[in-house]
Amino acid sequence: MGLRCAGTTAAMTGLPPSSPSPARGLPARGLHVITWGCQMNVYDSARMSDVLRPLGYQPVETPEAADMIILNTCHIRDRAAEKVFSELGRLRKIKDERTAHGEQTIIAVAGCVAQAEGQEILARAPYVDIVLGPQTYHRLPEMVARAARAGGAVIETDFPAEQKFDFLPDAAAPQTPGNLTAFLTIQEGCDKFCSFCVVPYTRGAEVSRPVASVLAEARRMVESGVREISLLGQNVNAYHGAGPQGDVWGLAQLAEALAAIPGLNRIRYATSHPRDMDAALIAAHRDIPALMPFLHLPVQSGSDKILRAMNRGHTADDYREIVRKLHEARPDLALSSDFIVGHPGETDEDFEATMQLVRDVTFAQAYSFKYSPRPGTPAAGAPLQVPEDVKDARLQALQALLREQQDAFNQSLVGQTVPVLFTSEGRKPGQISGRSPWLQPVHVTGTPDLIGQELPVRITERLTNSLNGVLEEEKVYA
Repeated sequence: MGLRCAGTTAAMTGLPPSSPSPARGLPARGLHVITWGCQMNVYDSARMSDVLRPLGYQPVETPEAADMIILNTCHIRDRAAEKVFSELGRLRKIKDERTAHGEQTIIAVAGCVAQAEGQEILARAPYVDIVLGPQTYHRLPEMVARAARAGGAVIETDFPAEQKFDFLPDAAAPQTPGNLTAFLTIQEGCDKFCSFCVVPYTRGAEVSRPVASVLAEARRMVESGVREISLLGQNVNAYHGAGPQGDVWGLAQLAEALAAIPGLNRIRYATSHPRDMDAALIAAHRDIPALMPFLHLPVQSGSDKILRAMNRGHTADDYREIVRKLHEARPDLALSSDFIVGHPGETDEDFEATMQLVRDVTFAQAYSFKYSPRPGTPAAGAPLQVPEDVKDARLQALQALLREQQDAFNQSLVGQTVPVLFTSEGRKPGQISGRSPWLQPVHVTGTPDLIGQELPVRITERLTNSLNGVLEEEKVYA
């Protein structure tokens, strides 16, 4: 399933002061980026803003005020393309209104839907000026110039020979000024070809950034105030970056080097594949305190028959053994996962095997979905498609069990003292909010000067999706 999809959200990507400055003499232009989907898309949107800043583009709050609008899309969700066309219809009205007032507007569609549906976008929405895949956004300045010269649409959805990270300016760090947490993409693409997934077709083959590039960007983030970095990749634990001595580093070695950066308190990574959870990475959870004891490790199904049909390359017992080793290395480690119910050929017995795996492993959090066909993927045309009402019933049963486990995990923390990294003021007056090592939101009564500190909190109450606590000030986590 790839990175965790955050749903359809519109987000204007901010630009920190470290971003490249506009070229002298260029007029200021408004840029509005709408981001849908996973954390990697959030990161990509920030980098697209970086490469456009030298052309004079500055972030604006609304598309109505923008000289350029970028729709950064996600192809994971059902009916993703239709949602894009619906949004494009809204943006067309804005473009027409601005044109009537003598103001030019460039509309660009980026991301995975652009990669998969590029020609269809231009056919159905000819007012779109630029269509670009997720591997080509380093070429955005050139595309803008070409669109202005030619007066027609520019499409860039081929996978380029060069890696985009070799051509990007220094990253905006963090994505929004003042952020204490940030995303950092270290790996892209996928070579696994799960039967249900479009990622290999939209993001391409697995590619890892060089170690020096990752460490340099992480240092800039920490210098700007970031205290927690989430490493991103479609298969992030397949990371195999070129090391400084011409060697190849895995994720465990990279995590160790990141943990040595002064001021970086916490390291997370997502999304992982069981096939790439090697002994070194398991040991890293034991040996690197900054590596948080919370791991998103998708399993998708508990049935070996369905796992084979999905082309996952592991069995249910393989997954159980990985979890056993992880808990042996780090007893307080908690797991998150992805599940798909109703994959073609799934029987009641196969679904019960998934339920049994959930009971055996237990999850602090999980994401579960009904199978929905993705055009061009092997499972889309497979026989024995499961009826929708059956998928609905199975999903409800699975989600009820997962919710029960999540509530039990959160309840188990009540009365315990845990380190919380405070990141923002809460919704209530006098409230400060942060995150536990297991990613739960935690709220305490406190003052804004706590923001940026990692402090011990005694958990006093479990809420539906968060925790309440009180500060215990005798210890401060450096």
